Amino acid sequence: HDEYLYQMLKFNETTIPEEGLAMIRYHSCYPWHNKKEYAHLMSDEDEELLDWVLEFNKFDLYTKADVRPDVKQLWPYYQSIIDKYLPEKLCW
Repeated sequence: HDEYLYQMLKFNETTIPEEGLAMIRYHSCYPWHNKKEYAHLMSDEDEELLDWVLEFNKFDLYTKADVRPDVKQLWPYYQSIIDKYLPEKLCW
């Protein structure tokens, strides 16, 4: 699902920065970012993206709260992010 979302966002020419797209694409690739596998294949650019993926990973796992957030309260915040980075219609 990570690769699918990444490819869909690229296809739709979103304005999400490359660092953000890397977080989406690679956050589940634990051999790469936790075990340092594939290091011999990495470029300098990959090293920079790895830093972003590792930063995102802090918020990805084990960050579930016991109390459900108020969706109505959070909606404007997330809608502003959607409006900023995504076109009005997406091709899936």
